[in-house]
Amino acid sequence: MISTRQLAYRYPGGPELRFDDVDVAQGGVLLLRGASGSGKSTWLALAAGLLSPGEGHMTVAGQSIRALGKAAGDAWRAQTIGFLPQRLHLSAALTVHGNLALAQWAAGQPLQEGRIAEALAALDVQALADRRPAQLSGGQAQRVALARAVLLKPSVILADEPTASLDDEAAGASLALLRSTAQQQGATLVIATHDGRVGTFFKDEQGLQSLATGGGRP
Repeated sequence: MISTRQLAYRYPGGPELRFDDVDVAQGGVLLLRGASGSGKSTWLALAAGLLSPGEGHMTVAGQSIRALGKAAGDAWRAQTIGFLPQRLHLSAALTVHGNLALAQWAAGQPLQEGRIAEALAALDVQALADRRPAQLSGGQAQRVALARAVLLKPSVILADEPTASLDDEAAGASLALLRSTAQQQGATLVIATHDGRVGTFFKDEQGLQSLATGGGRP
């Protein structure tokens, strides 16, 4: 689950960002809505333990974000958080398989071929294991990035603007992929977006919550 109380953060020299309280059950969906610069990426960084709250409290999967130290935070993040960035950041020098193996190494995990195969199969990209990112279509690359994000079976999946620059058909496919993957793993799904199509896609989702980020408040 994700729970926040009076959450706030201020960048050096910048305005204070304050966020309304949320309580998202495990397996639920939270939409972060707001324009660019309104605080969506900051909220995601807080949820991932990359930033510590300036004020208030945030608990993610039973862990107080404020209580995380750097070493403990790295280990917790590797086991708990799956992140799908807007820019997918696949290593161009590595194959699809190599990108997933690199994710295991970065998390301090031994190479587990079975888990890599399972993740690729779950996202239907096992046939692409020996290709490099330049040989993938946009949709294939997003599937590979999501396979990397869920490789360690995280409790929380964070997606930053997953429909940016996509046409309606591709946006729907992207959102369906995120939802089905989160459901298969029982993960909480958080999507940061300014795209109204995302709210329409999830409008009938049971347990859906929405948080409007409003930018800086002096």
